[in-house]
Amino acid sequence: MDVDVVEPAEVGPAERERWATFQDGDNRLQSPFLSLEFTEAAARHRPEVRVAVVSEDGEVVGFLPFERGPFGEATGPAALVNEAHGVVHRPGWTWDTRRLLDLCGIGVFDYDQMPGRPAPFSQHTTCRGESPIMDLRDGFDAYLARARQRSSRIKDLPRRRRRLEREVGPVRFELAADDPDAVRTLIAWKSEQYRRTARRDRFATPWVRALAEDVATLRTRGCSGTVSLLWAGDTLVAGHLGLRSAQVLPTWFPTYDPGFSRYSPGLLLHLAMAEHAAAEGVDYIDLGRGPSDYKDWLADRSHEVWEGRAVVRTGAGVVHWARHVPMRELRNAVVAHPRVWGAMDRTLRTFASFRAAVRPGADPE
Repeated sequence: MDVDVVEPAEVGPAERERWATFQDGDNRLQSPFLSLEFTEAAARHRPEVRVAVVSEDGEVVGFLPFERGPFGEATGPAALVNEAHGVVHRPGWTWDTRRLLDLCGIGVFDYDQMPGRPAPFSQHTTCRGESPIMDLRDGFDAYLARARQRSSRIKDLPRRRRRLEREVGPVRFELAADDPDAVRTLIAWKSEQYRRTARRDRFATPWVRALAEDVATLRTRGCSGTVSLLWAGDTLVAGHLGLRSAQVLPTWFPTYDPGFSRYSPGLLLHLAMAEHAAAEGVDYIDLGRGPSDYKDWLADRSHEVWEGRAVVRTGAGVVHWARHVPMRELRNAVVAHPRVWGAMDRTLRTFASFRAAVRPGADPE
């Protein structure tokens, strides 16, 4: 095994084509978060992003995109908002994970939402979860029929849409709008949602906002910015700031104007996304790991994703454990028990409401 660690912009034309071929050849690797284009975008805002180009017998067999930390640790690029980490590789190729990481100069590799159950990472995986998806391979009509059978909330959406049109205006939808003003509106809504529910506001981190605005302008097969907008008349009521590949559309930052919540704008948005994405050949919408009622209503299938850490050098592993692992294990324990998650979610929402009352405009800690 030979490894050449380079900046994403240094990946050559032949390697770029190889990367795309590997993704096209394995539906488990088709997330836009695993694309070279997303990695390049992340590198524009996270200077320690690198790509390991892996060769055997003179042939490129895999790529590991990663971001180096200050203590010899590494994660997926832009890990705070990256929803698929892993090795993009030739079908059938296997590897020794510790040796690969050692050749990359990585002491510990921390990964999350790794798709495809790659055997070389099995022994390093600490949590196996399910990421719910909306399966569009048989077309939107077939998906919608299944969703209506499972969920009374989905079955009720036509009535809510008619009410929205009657009270506000005709509903229209854009799957991939070119609208910088709308992007700013969606970011503002999402930030307010984070504060309202006592979650960490990702957009309070400057590079996250810059990366999201950057990705929104991408137009490539592997990673294309997808700013989806749901309008009622001239009023924007919901939207999704996201990205897609030719086959997969992951939800990234869906949001809506809470003033229209009685119309279920988030669910209407997701169904409109599914209808238009299916018409463009998208196989599924990945709703992402983690419990939420709307995911239960919309999803009709799931795929397994892994979380874990591969430790090569003990010193880096100890530092990483102290900084990250206890909180992550607490989070996973909560997520694994729906009743505990529900109680914590209600507590956070109550806290956020109380905080807004006593400290108007206060930012989350």
